[in-house]
Amino acid sequence: MTRDGRADRRRAFIGSFTAAGGPGVVTAEIAPDGGALTLVSVVNDVPDPSYLALSPDGHTLYAVSETAEGAVAAYRLNGGRPEPAGAPVPVDGSGPTHLSLYAGHVLTANYGCGSVTAVPLRPDGTLAGAPSGRLQHTGSGPHDRRQRGPHAHQVQPDPSGRWAVSVDLGTDSVRVCTLAAGGLAVHREFALRPGSGPRHLAFHPDGEHAYVVNELTPTVTVCRWDAASGSLKPLSEVPVLRDAPAGDAYPSGIVVSPDGRFVWTATRGEDVVSVLAVEADGLRLTGTVPCGGRWPRALAQLDGYLYAANERSGDISWFAVDEATGIPRYDGSVRVTAASCVVFG
Repeated sequence: MTRDGRADRRRAFIGSFTAAGGPGVVTAEIAPDGGALTLVSVVNDVPDPSYLALSPDGHTLYAVSETAEGAVAAYRLNGGRPEPAGAPVPVDGSGPTHLSLYAGHVLTANYGCGSVTAVPLRPDGTLAGAPSGRLQHTGSGPHDRRQRGPHAHQVQPDPSGRWAVSVDLGTDSVRVCTLAAGGLAVHREFALRPGSGPRHLAFHPDGEHAYVVNELTPTVTVCRWDAASGSLKPLSEVPVLRDAPAGDAYPSGIVVSPDGRFVWTATRGEDVVSVLAVEADGLRLTGTVPCGGRWPRALAQLDGYLYAANERSGDISWFAVDEATGIPRYDGSVRVTAASCVVFG
């Protein structure tokens, strides 16, 4: 039981852009009989905590500070409310947009300068100090405004836990990396279609496929993943919109269903969630639905519900997912100004 006598509930943690009026890191309770969120607390000790990650044991929450200086912060989860666990640590990189846990470190993808940073962790999950390693991406792409240099947008471990995989929008590539003695090194770099602008990657539960959502073209690149060799092979590229976009369209989040039958993506500008059916070495677009707000920056899923963090309308929308078709049905939303991501604990 919680201290107020209620049965323990699952929680959602929401990031936001404080520079745009966001509250910081928000904690919400998830209704036990559905996907509805109820906001319960806010922590606003770091600017622009735009992306969050939870430790495997569920005791520590981590946040990037997506600022020009760039930092990562850790929070202990006591009674469901995040409490700062030491001072934020600079990541020696500008504009960190994503973070993940890998081999006893927090890794951050630093969009502004196009690098990946490794920050060591203590055994209790708190940040141990200054970065132990920093890997600078190099290269460019054909898009004049967005690809003049590298822009690391995501970094995460592969399902085997052996590799760290970083996605770079500016260089149209995915790097497979290793971490030894706190230092990051590139194992291999894999090129995607020039001008595609890869943003985020999601692995299939089979551990043998990966899907890269592209920001500069509304598509997903289907890849085969070989964990033994740390190899990524692009197989096909699939549109996430049925028709050419009416205006600007910038895909953002990507989620694979736990049973591996569906992939969902979000597209800003069009403000839709796309449903793609998983087929042998491929995907097939089956439909799109409104995202429940404007400018969906990220997607997440939990227990048959899909969640969209809608940055410009300032809300988190949730959808009940049809088990047979994968089509999300809008079920409700809660107000969070400049919402940027949601994770569950």
